[in-house]
Amino acid sequence: METETGKGADALTKRPQLRAAIELCRKTGARLLIAKLDRLARNVAFIAGMMESKVGFVACDMPEANELTIHIMAAFAEHEAKRISERTRDALAAAKARGVVLGATGPANLKRNIEDRQRTADSFAANLARTIKSYRAAGLTQRQIVEELNRTGVTATRGGRWTLGQLQRVIARLPSSTPI
Repeated sequence: METETGKGADALTKRPQLRAAIELCRKTGARLLIAKLDRLARNVAFIAGMMESKVGFVACDMPEANELTIHIMAAFAEHEAKRISERTRDALAAAKARGVVLGATGPANLKRNIEDRQRTADSFAANLARTIKSYRAAGLTQRQIVEELNRTGVTATRGGRWTLGQLQRVIARLPSSTPI
């Protein structure tokens, strides 16, 4: 099984196992068996070069694929690789804007981000304390509180619907001096 990366101008230089498998197929006339086309390469030129060479290959995820299908899927894989790169770049920029020190590992960087999230969660819980307390005073169970929060349009931490687990985590965040 080959797990090397094929990024870059000369993918075969960085993937000696693949290069060896292709050479063996070329010498013996065998077909190269790959799990998925996009794992072979996310580069149309590389796939086209493989198709032009004397080495046949079969992708297990689409064994009946003809040359046209392979070209289309290779183009899609290349497009998806570019989109992944764009999404990663955007996510890193957003993290940097939040104050995350990119490339820095260790407790200091993690601690700062964890503390920020904990402060946000504590604040969210404190803002809901009175509402939850009033529901409990009215005799509602936790499940009924979840139903009531969803029915009245109160959104959970990230803007979605409430679940029992989310409510229990919010209650656990409340100081012990705030009986629920």
